[in-house]
Amino acid sequence: MIKKINDISFLPRWIILLIDLLLLMSAIVIAYLLRFNFNLADVLAFKFTEGLVLFLICHLISIFLTQSYAGIIRYTSIEDGLRISYTTFIGTILIAIISYLNYWYRGSVIIPASVLIISFILSVSILFSYRVLVKNLFSYYRDAVRNRKNIIIFGAGQYGIITKQVIDADPNARSRVVGFIDDDIKKSGKILNGTPIFDANYNLDEILKKYAVREIIIAIANLSVERKNELVDYCLKAHVKVRSVPPPEKWVNGELSINQIKEVRIEDLLGRESIQLQNPKVSESIAGKIVLITGAAGSIGSEIAKQVLKVKPKKLLILDQAESFLYAVDLDLVNQNKDKKVEITPLIVDVTNKRRLEGIFEKYNPDIVYHAAAYKHVPLMEKHPVEAIATNVFGTKNLADLAVQYNVEKFVMVSTDKAVNPTNVMGATKRLAELYVQSLNDVKADGKKNTTKFVTTRFGNVLGSNGSVIPLFKNQIEKGGPVTVTHPDVTRYFMTIPEACQLVIEAGVMGFGGEIFVFDMGKSVKIIDLAKKMIQLSGFEVGVDINIEYTGLREGEKLYEELLSNKETTLPTYHEKILIAKTDRMRHNEISSELSKLYDLLLDENEMGMIMQIKKIIPEFISHASRFEVLDDKDSDNGKWKISRKIS
Repeated sequence: MIKKINDISFLPRWIILLIDLLLLMSAIVIAYLLRFNFNLADVLAFKFTEGLVLFLICHLISIFLTQSYAGIIRYTSIEDGLRISYTTFIGTILIAIISYLNYWYRGSVIIPASVLIISFILSVSILFSYRVLVKNLFSYYRDAVRNRKNIIIFGAGQYGIITKQVIDADPNARSRVVGFIDDDIKKSGKILNGTPIFDANYNLDEILKKYAVREIIIAIANLSVERKNELVDYCLKAHVKVRSVPPPEKWVNGELSINQIKEVRIEDLLGRESIQLQNPKVSESIAGKIVLITGAAGSIGSEIAKQVLKVKPKKLLILDQAESFLYAVDLDLVNQNKDKKVEITPLIVDVTNKRRLEGIFEKYNPDIVYHAAAYKHVPLMEKHPVEAIATNVFGTKNLADLAVQYNVEKFVMVSTDKAVNPTNVMGATKRLAELYVQSLNDVKADGKKNTTKFVTTRFGNVLGSNGSVIPLFKNQIEKGGPVTVTHPDVTRYFMTIPEACQLVIEAGVMGFGGEIFVFDMGKSVKIIDLAKKMIQLSGFEVGVDINIEYTGLREGEKLYEELLSNKETTLPTYHEKILIAKTDRMRHNEISSELSKLYDLLLDENEMGMIMQIKKIIPEFISHASRFEVLDDKDSDNGKWKISRKIS
């Protein structure tokens, strides 16, 4: 029986119209009886039949005018109540006009004013009450059949109200909202849309148990990362699922749908409050210019391209050797460039091919270069140092030299925290690239003319980038585990891709040349804690559903990353979260000479010779868990590592 009622589809409009007319008829009959003290003889004597016909005709007209029968009764809201009042008011006005026109011409009213007033009040009350009753009956039966889970909404504000309405209106929902919780103590104890509000900081455990809450939905637009982490950690310990409402700008056509309420992602909990970089000079520095982005098919390069496109450069050159990924990025940018004011040109080129690069510089003569092309995976580059050196060092050198040759205004290089006190080939090659780029900015001191400003940005891991740990963990969890962590004490810094790219673009505007900009990245994150939380957020229990396995540090990996080396100090900028690193530099002729020797070794593919040469240039480069450790000697006096400077 209950199941059959629950499966009833929406009633046809003519049935709703018929029910409304029957209820209106009952309202006018009751109004007459009340007015004449239930004396049927007096009621019939006062033109009852004419009044009943007039009442129904006028209300039928008002119903068609306002379409009050078109609403779905089981989803009745305050708006439906207002529409019913409006409909009944129009019907009453029509009756009054006709009745008193009759009085004017024939000397008698059809329906007394007192009956009209009573019938208006009764009509609104009966029609709305009937709708609310049907809504509650459907809600009751739906709960009985589906055994709906209890939900609490965190946030008793506008977004919380909208979230509750969306859940209540969903015909397939298997949940119901039993309460709100909020950090604002002034709201505690009050009722919102018939639902109680509780203090989020008081007896939350008792509330969850009392109402058998199985899920909390976060519906606050600007909840701090710290508070969100506190709430999620609490819920995970209590085995309560957590979902969140996306920001309003991501709602479809400005409206929230039930499918947009998603599980909290680990990306929402990592890092810190987003650093907003707002420099009005960004637009004027890029607008109307020819911009070249290398590594444009990668996560950083493609995001830089999207952000640069917004400020309308004259031309946007996106360069990469990865054909398929570059094709996808090009399509995405073309879709965003709907007004076609920016000329977008994809270029399939390897940055180690200087001849091809020179042809591009000669043809397009870029004003700004964002250099994001690099090999970045530490273990792979430890196994393939030839490729790391060719691309990260000499690919950068090719681009930087051409930037000087073709008078590029700004050359902004994307570096990494792994360049600080490097323990692997990848980090060491990025540090070499930093040294060379900085030296080019200073060539005026060597009597050479250089108008290009070279700027470097250095930051940690970015969330969701190609090959990063989070997509790896997600894939392992989806497959049922195990989740692999290299070491129980390993830590990393994290930031979002848009934020990282904001830094790169901001640096291009802020820099006068020769700076290495670093970010205040907040606290580092233990990867083991990250793995545990991702497993729990996926609804699994660590060690029961999914295990964690330690695989040991890979070649060249550190336990923790650094943004500044021991010798480096920083200078502030106009933004408190952006600093300038004061680093050791090399004169251009000196670094060029050393790179010339490295290039000869590269041509011979002499791996040990290449790494020895890099260690000579960068004394702080100490290999870790790598076959290149044999090139490091230990100084027994200070307990520090000393680099052999002999090149075979």
